[in-house]
Amino acid sequence: MDEVQRHSVHTLVFRSLKRTHDMFVSNQANLPEDDEKIEKLKKAIKARDTYGLVFKRVAQFQELKRKQEMNPDKPLAITNGEANPNDANSLALVSVTNPNAPPLTAGQTANSQVQLIPKKASSIPKPKWHAPWKLSRVISGHLGWVRCVTVEPGNEWFATGSGDRVIKVWDLASGKLKLSLTGHVSTVRGLAVSPRHPYLFSCGEDRQVKCWDLEYNKVIRHYHGHLSAVYDLAQHPTIDVLATCGRDSTARIWDMRTKANVHTFTGHTNTVASVVAQATNPQIITGSHDSTVRLWDLAAGKSVCTLTNHKKSVRSVVLHPSLYMFASASPDNIKQWRCPEGNFIQNISGHTSIVNCMAVNPDGVLVSGGDNGSMFFWDWRTGYNFQRFQAPVQPGSMDSEAGIFAMTFDHSGSRLITAEADKTIKIYKEDDEASEETHPVNWRPDILKRRKF
Repeated sequence: MDEVQRHSVHTLVFRSLKRTHDMFVSNQANLPEDDEKIEKLKKAIKARDTYGLVFKRVAQFQELKRKQEMNPDKPLAITNGEANPNDANSLALVSVTNPNAPPLTAGQTANSQVQLIPKKASSIPKPKWHAPWKLSRVISGHLGWVRCVTVEPGNEWFATGSGDRVIKVWDLASGKLKLSLTGHVSTVRGLAVSPRHPYLFSCGEDRQVKCWDLEYNKVIRHYHGHLSAVYDLAQHPTIDVLATCGRDSTARIWDMRTKANVHTFTGHTNTVASVVAQATNPQIITGSHDSTVRLWDLAAGKSVCTLTNHKKSVRSVVLHPSLYMFASASPDNIKQWRCPEGNFIQNISGHTSIVNCMAVNPDGVLVSGGDNGSMFFWDWRTGYNFQRFQAPVQPGSMDSEAGIFAMTFDHSGSRLITAEADKTIKIYKEDDEASEETHPVNWRPDILKRRKF
């Protein structure tokens, strides 16, 4: 008996592979044969999914046509549902029954007594009266442009961030400085206070996103990931996630506790200047210098809608506190949208400068702040501009230093806090002495403004 020749494992594996290759080489690149039954089923499912409503309408139309052919003598009309359809006098939409009407003469018929309901003319709503706003307090203390402002949920203090790299906490009632936080190595561009934790979040041009523990006044977490300056941040109102956006054309979602970068929203082609978060869909909305506004699905981590109506860069997006709407600001105009699909509502035109920021309060007062220091006050519902003025610069500053970078209402909606280029924070409040007689609504409906484009 011949001895079996022994080979190494490598040789045996190689031969096995070669035999397998030789066996399947003839049809290795071929696709499986088409199954006609499966193809027909696939097409039927796709057609029903895409055109199901059309098929249903066609079937209904054919059924109606078939009935007409079977009963050609019956007149087709919309009746009031009570009289006999064969009676020619019952073909009225609305019949007028006047007990005092004179009896019909020989020349009259019942049809001459028919009257249609007159259509009510559509009217543009008149704007609600709002009291004018006036400057209440000027707070100075920063050594650089004041770039961001936020009010804490208890409405007792507010925080500002500046080009001097310092975050300052101020008492809202007295305007006195309570605390200064240092740690950023470049301009602080965004701030947010957590409603559920003693945390303050900040971001800046140093690419850093920090979480400050306000019990110890120290940084306890850093969120690393942005490749360039971080321009804005927003907290989700119900879940512990943080949204940031910046010059790297992305918006990022962070887990507050674990510091994990949950999602990176890519799609914008230029700096993302503004981000807002809400509890209902779309949970994240961003505005960018690429002139678009994007609505994001937070669960899926992708864009669900891109609004391309703006012609110039969008620097500010603001949510209405009670209505299911938001507004976006650009130098061409301010646009209002309805959630969740981002349906266009109306243009608010008139603020022709670069609009850096907006704020809206529960009373429906929308304020926009310009890069040249101009402030416009609008009625949210109608877009009526009821007040406009130039923010006064700090004594010793040049007029060219007028510029509003950020603004927010306090939680009562009665005070407006602005962060400005003359290194001051200004607090505005409503004029208590004003009334509808002293400041009447000088409003004329502008039909062209409401054209949808």
